[in-house]
Amino acid sequence: MEGYWLFLALLVSALLLGFLSVIFTLVWVLHYREGLAWDGRGAEFNWHPVLMITGFVFVQGIAIIVYRLPWTRKCSKYLMKLIHAGLNTFALTLAIIALVAVFDFHNTANIPNMYSLHSWIGLSAVILYSLQLVLGFVVFLLPWAPMYLRALLMPIHVYSGLFIFGTVIATVLMGITEKLIFALKAPNAYRDSPEEAVFVNTLGILVVVFGGIILWMVTRPRWKRPLDNQQKLGGKCEGNEDVVTTKDCNLEFSREARKQNLNLDDAGQRSTM
Repeated sequence: MEGYWLFLALLVSALLLGFLSVIFTLVWVLHYREGLAWDGRGAEFNWHPVLMITGFVFVQGIAIIVYRLPWTRKCSKYLMKLIHAGLNTFALTLAIIALVAVFDFHNTANIPNMYSLHSWIGLSAVILYSLQLVLGFVVFLLPWAPMYLRALLMPIHVYSGLFIFGTVIATVLMGITEKLIFALKAPNAYRDSPEEAVFVNTLGILVVVFGGIILWMVTRPRWKRPLDNQQKLGGKCEGNEDVVTTKDCNLEFSREARKQNLNLDDAGQRSTM
């Protein structure tokens, strides 16, 4: 693998930053806020940032780069699809529980739902993520979809996944800023940079750097998973994460067909000599 040590350094950095982001979130809600509970009060709301950052940021980030791990290249592509789908399903499950927590808290406290930009973009991201997961499961995991359809939808699948991940990072930043503005009051208002504000701002920086490393790693062509033997002809059109088109697939099959015809012609000429 070209640039193996750089990839390894970035991978370790991403795992460390993602893990620290989760730890910082737990410290925030357990030390600075009301803790964790499921009672309709502030402690139930605190599940929202914990589960969103754990699932929608950390786990989703790992799911995005799982195809790039060099140690998995001996594994079958179908196994990697299952791992990719499993991680994304786990991330979506945590995100849904996080949504239930915040809606239940709002309803118990008689706080209006869906009034902020954070809530609009956040719910949109969860819906798009759900559609992305269903589309990936139906088209790329199950064997029913024809190859031309997979080739047509693969660029959309790749782009939408990265778009949703970037949207989630932005939504997290909006959410923690909104929470600090509402929760911190004078004489420790957010504008006065109290200890909690500095701590949570640092959490935001960790999330941004984690997202940046993930996006960098997944967009480096030299770190893409090589085609398996079965993918070199037809598999490339059957859901490889590389961006392919129907034209690419047709050209690949045309080249192979020409090679086979030449071999047959050569064999026929030898048989007549």
